[in-house]
Amino acid sequence: MPLLGYKNQFASLVESGEKRQTIRAKRKRPFKAGDRLFHYVGLRTKACRKLLESDCVSAEEIMINENGDVFIDGRRISEGDKDSLAHADGFRDQGSSWEQMFYFFRKVHGLPFEGQLIKW
Repeated sequence: MPLLGYKNQFASLVESGEKRQTIRAKRKRPFKAGDRLFHYVGLRTKACRKLLESDCVSAEEIMINENGDVFIDGRRISEGDKDSLAHADGFRDQGSSWEQMFYFFRKVHGLPFEGQLIKW
């Protein structure tokens, strides 16, 4: 029963179905296609709220390095694909979606980042 917690900035996108992927650090038990996913905002707080349930359709290895290169299952993706990846992951404020995502991951997780790109 994999739980996924989201920051408030992403909750409405998950709930509406606009955000159908997330990037997470590696876990002891990796996500895999077919897993039933439970999406929440405010986990471990009184304000905890379930956003939705879904089935995992894919879980790919992802790595973001200090130079801003992104590798999905070992394949380096193009600049245009990085912007599409960031937009799909909920980075939609003004400016470059990829730049927002890169700075978010550098600040929150540190680089290089290794994890999984989970889609539902």
